[in-house]
Amino acid sequence: MEVMAVEVVAAKRKPLAKWKKVSLWILAVVVAIFIIVLISANFYLNRSLPEIEGEISLSGLSEPVTVVRDDMGVPHITAANNHDLFLAQGYIQAQDRLFQMDLSRRQASGQLSEVIGESAVKTDKYFRTLGLRRAAEASADRYTDLGMDALKAFAEGVNLYIAELRENGKWPIEFTILGYEPEDWTPADSLTIGKYMAFDLGGHWQSQAFRQYLLEEFPKEKAYDLFPEYPENAPYIIGKEKLDISKSFASAVIPHEFNGSNNWVVSGEKTESGKAILADDPHLGLATPSIWYQTHLETNEMNVSGVIFAGIPGIILGHNENVAWGVTNTGPDVQDLYIEKRNPENPTQFLYNDKWEEAEVISEPIKVKDGKTLDYEVTVTRHGPVISEFAADAGSDTVLSLQWTALQPSAELEAILNMNKAENWEQFEEALQQFETPAQNFVVADGEGNIAFKANGKIPIRKKGDGMLPVPGWTDEYGWKDYIPYDELPKTVNPNEGFISTANNKVISDDYPYHISHNWAQPYRQMRIQEVLRANDKLTAADMMDLQMDEKNLQAEEFVPQFVEVLSNVSDDRVDEVLTVLGDWDFYDKKAAAAPYIFNVWMTKIGNVLLADSIPEKTLELFSGKRAAIDQLLRRAFDGNPGPWIEEAGGLEEVLLTSLEQTLAQIEESEVKNMDKWEWGSFHQVRFNHPLSSVSPMNYLFNSKGGIPVGGSAVTVKASAFDEKGTVNHGGSWRFVIDMANPNEAYHLVGPGQSGHVKSNWYDNQFEDWADGTYHTTTLKQPSGEELILLPEGKK
Repeated sequence: MEVMAVEVVAAKRKPLAKWKKVSLWILAVVVAIFIIVLISANFYLNRSLPEIEGEISLSGLSEPVTVVRDDMGVPHITAANNHDLFLAQGYIQAQDRLFQMDLSRRQASGQLSEVIGESAVKTDKYFRTLGLRRAAEASADRYTDLGMDALKAFAEGVNLYIAELRENGKWPIEFTILGYEPEDWTPADSLTIGKYMAFDLGGHWQSQAFRQYLLEEFPKEKAYDLFPEYPENAPYIIGKEKLDISKSFASAVIPHEFNGSNNWVVSGEKTESGKAILADDPHLGLATPSIWYQTHLETNEMNVSGVIFAGIPGIILGHNENVAWGVTNTGPDVQDLYIEKRNPENPTQFLYNDKWEEAEVISEPIKVKDGKTLDYEVTVTRHGPVISEFAADAGSDTVLSLQWTALQPSAELEAILNMNKAENWEQFEEALQQFETPAQNFVVADGEGNIAFKANGKIPIRKKGDGMLPVPGWTDEYGWKDYIPYDELPKTVNPNEGFISTANNKVISDDYPYHISHNWAQPYRQMRIQEVLRANDKLTAADMMDLQMDEKNLQAEEFVPQFVEVLSNVSDDRVDEVLTVLGDWDFYDKKAAAAPYIFNVWMTKIGNVLLADSIPEKTLELFSGKRAAIDQLLRRAFDGNPGPWIEEAGGLEEVLLTSLEQTLAQIEESEVKNMDKWEWGSFHQVRFNHPLSSVSPMNYLFNSKGGIPVGGSAVTVKASAFDEKGTVNHGGSWRFVIDMANPNEAYHLVGPGQSGHVKSNWYDNQFEDWADGTYHTTTLKQPSGEELILLPEGKK
């Protein structure tokens, strides 16, 4: 019996062993197929890498052009003349950023639906309504041959690269994924991208709309409590008829609240080198690819290095051998919402000075991928486009139109090209006359030892009103009568203090004769910059880089002691623990500390406790000055004058306690119980997300690196604003420092890297550098690196 049992068991094992062999074989086949797929995918991705060494023949060139990419992938382009230079710049930009360039012109033009589909229709309608492309096309007449020749040569270079791709089929993978090929580039495309940057940096209409909403929905005292200042006289309100702001702008695209920057310039009297030092770090969205493209351009007429928006020729921020410059956003009131009265018997007519005027109706058909073309029309009154009508349920009788300086023809590229060639501050200021929009705070250092500041741009002078609220459009009483004269714009040259700094703060004194803005950034970055610059008379470029990475939180220094005092009598062990952690804090937003985690989330929760239950979420998005307003509410309360928002929420102690409870509840969801173990960087992490990464599994391809813990916050000099998930998606998109003792070299950071090609060595090689503050040096001289020679056709 035992022998038989063994035989039976053996018989049962044979099929099992056989199945195991089959399973292993299948597994091996699957693994082999997977490896083959990976190799094939890798090969497919690599084949579209641009050619960056050797020689390429290009029609349109008159002389050879040398392109050397340094160890950070920055192209150094040397040409015999401007035409060849800008043609080469267009070609090289397209090599590295063609998909980004195409997506940028599509977004600004309202043409995303054509390649993305129905999900982009609302966005397209909004940008068609604004008319950035119409304004760009109208700007062509403002350009001289200098600017137009550069635009045409740049477009020619882009199109030469597109033609190559059409011939060899080696399209960047994004085009393959979305299933389309880009159209030829035009000068209007570059100008439209420029107008988009004015949109991103130059608007305040949403603040007018939000204040109008407050006055419609709340008692005057409560509405005024959220105004930038208490008005002496009640602003104009249109009878009893409500504009229904929350519905009219439900689909509006609102620029990021923290679009701003830091810049400063220090005279040689305060530097170790004895020459001026300049620093600039524009705060914009952090994404892959970077919004900035770094380049060095050289001909016998100019030698300039810096950054430009992908899709535009020249250098907008940077330096040449004689002048360095940087910008921050001035943020002036250059937009007005006009309340229009529509003719009930003719929807294309609007009342003006007791007469019905015919508006312009522009056909803007919107092509939709895998769908029908939408017949869309834009109505433009004498003031500008009717922007409330893109929402389906906007009022039919009362509508809002937008007047905005950026919708007028302008020639910013002309200014940029002249800035690139400037030899001193005087020539630079002369070039600035054509830089009308967006209005920017320029700081400048030149080789003659001058340091200067100018709040430059086209800023309207109103007949009546001050840009606080929408105004009547049926009368000429509230129109724009002129613009602030160029020679009277805010300006400082060689101040006694020995430095100039701006951080989107108020740039004028109270006795300045013209209105510029009601909304200024929270003052903390500017306060910290000035604190550091005043304390040292032997400043170096290294000091400036350290200051750009400074994490001191002066908002916390102001409020934490008061928070502790108000809650010190609360009998709760958890509150006591929080107060102890905050009481021991040095007010630096260090990534490994618990206190910045608590404080920065707490400040967000205070705003939620005060406003979220009373104001719809989409309407709150119009409140561009919300954080500064919350600061002001708290200051008044600490001074013994709590306004209605704090009083109706139960008083200051109740507001702080409730928001703290919400803060702890959020943090404790993902952290250990021990508060001492909490780290700001476990929540606060930088990510440079690709526009296609929101669709899984594209995130694994385009966002190859996860989040990196970083310090700082929205109010530190090291700007790192975060969303509700803790993702740092906004901050110093480019960091730049130069000591004019050696104007041939400067220090740069462009996160996450130069290239938009996922397989490039320079795709995200500056990711960690951005987090750590590791700068690279770029020279105005020819560096060593991979060299590409662009030859006139037929001379290879």
